[in-house]
Amino acid sequence: MKVATITTAGKQVDLSYLDQGEGMPVLLVHGFASNKEINWANTGWLRDLNHAGFRTIAFDNRGHGASTKFYQPGDYSLEWMAEDAINLLDHLGVGQAHLIGYSMGARISTTLAMHHGARFDRVVLSGNGWGMVEGSGDWTPVHDALLAPSLDAVTDARGRAFRAFADQTGSDRAALAACVTGVRELIPETWLPYIQNEVMVAIGTEDDLAGSGEKLADALPNGRYLAIPGRDHMKAVGDRVHKQGAIAFLTEN
Repeated sequence: MKVATITTAGKQVDLSYLDQGEGMPVLLVHGFASNKEINWANTGWLRDLNHAGFRTIAFDNRGHGASTKFYQPGDYSLEWMAEDAINLLDHLGVGQAHLIGYSMGARISTTLAMHHGARFDRVVLSGNGWGMVEGSGDWTPVHDALLAPSLDAVTDARGRAFRAFADQTGSDRAALAACVTGVRELIPETWLPYIQNEVMVAIGTEDDLAGSGEKLADALPNGRYLAIPGRDHMKAVGDRVHKQGAIAFLTEN
């Protein structure tokens, strides 16, 4: 594990990251309450991408894993988390990479494609479809669940799922509560026609958080959709169809 000390919007952030393999770099941006190991290493993404001839760069977003924690919602935004990623690439001397983001990481990746599109070749947006544009329900119960005294005190189904996941990953729940409050902004629909990258949207067919993947793919000038059969939001991450489809997409001529 390595650490890059960067400065984003005047604040110092230590980003913990993994950098392995050789070839065209792939930047991987994990989802809310996850981290680089849970989202990308333990699910076989890094191994499979390395075997396919790619260099993988996976990092912990601010507030997650071994990266710097902030405890005020104002210290989290899609723009700043996207800038963290760009600053990491700059730190590593990487001019261009492929990009894969899951869930919250897909929203960060869409922000990257909009504001830094030339830095990326192909983009995979997974676990987040039209929900990133129109919203995906009320996340206040998730905030409350993260700060509850125990999982037993949480009754909301979504809140229980994310509290259990945060406990499982040993996350800093106070930092996550600040993050889930701060990173609620939606992706403007007006951005989508300006994203010129080749984009694959990949979503589990049982995912009730993501929104329509087909609708998002259709709204992108160079979008396509990959259905991940029988998988919900949590189980789609490491699915074989998901990984094989993404790698095939990245290796197209």
